[in-house]
Amino acid sequence: MANYTVADIQALRERTGAGMLDVKKALDEADGDLDKAVDILRVKGLKGVTKREGRAASEGLVIASIQDADGGQVGTLIELNSETDFVAKNDKFVALAQQVLAAAEAAGADSAEAALAADIDGKTIQAFIDENAGILGEKVVLRRVARVEAPVVTEYLHRTNKDLPAQVGVLVGSDAKAGEVARDIAMHIAAYSPTYLVRDDVPADVVENERRVAEETAKGEGKPEGALPKIVEGRLNGFFKENTLVDQAFAKDPKTTVGKVIENSGGEVTAFARFRVGA
Repeated sequence: MANYTVADIQALRERTGAGMLDVKKALDEADGDLDKAVDILRVKGLKGVTKREGRAASEGLVIASIQDADGGQVGTLIELNSETDFVAKNDKFVALAQQVLAAAEAAGADSAEAALAADIDGKTIQAFIDENAGILGEKVVLRRVARVEAPVVTEYLHRTNKDLPAQVGVLVGSDAKAGEVARDIAMHIAAYSPTYLVRDDVPADVVENERRVAEETAKGEGKPEGALPKIVEGRLNGFFKENTLVDQAFAKDPKTTVGKVIENSGGEVTAFARFRVGA
């Protein structure tokens, strides 16, 4: 019989986040040696990466960090996915997310692709995630990374379930004056999920497609030919009000727009990023 105690089992579970059965098997194979058991769990986990590739990872968390930089601040936001919410709230998974965020931030990564190729403890972030996924026993995916640079960067993290880590994360880049209302704007973004900051940010092909759909819909409704231009512009304007941050009705006061709130602050919002887990 292997030389280990119940306390050893608990210690290994706390150290790795692995399940009870996996921990017992590793301790049996390692003859009670905790360090060897950790290595066994990691090796077995890495061998299971390929098996997990086809599985869905739609749970997880968002996490952000803001650092001072020359002339302002830099914010980094990541979404790290797991297969179940049970793992998403696991301390080991949360710690993994914090390590990945720190490494992505240090590398100046502004996309998941750039982050996954960055270094962490002498290996790539992708290899680091795979190693830890093996211990957690689930597929783990760094889905998205965003980087916002501005004189002032404001974050807002929202828990949709009090028992889970944050599921919605927002970064807002602004100047100092707009920074006074940036948290309210970040909360608005979390709730209303705009796609673009201003109308000029909407790609021309997207605008053209919306215009075409509006015209075809109006014709299908039997609207008079002469009225089509006005109807199309009205519906296109509705698209902007729904998808463009500055045109949206402000969450805290729907009688005004986010653009007016920014204007009244005397400042400017220059960028934002929003992630919702699995969306």
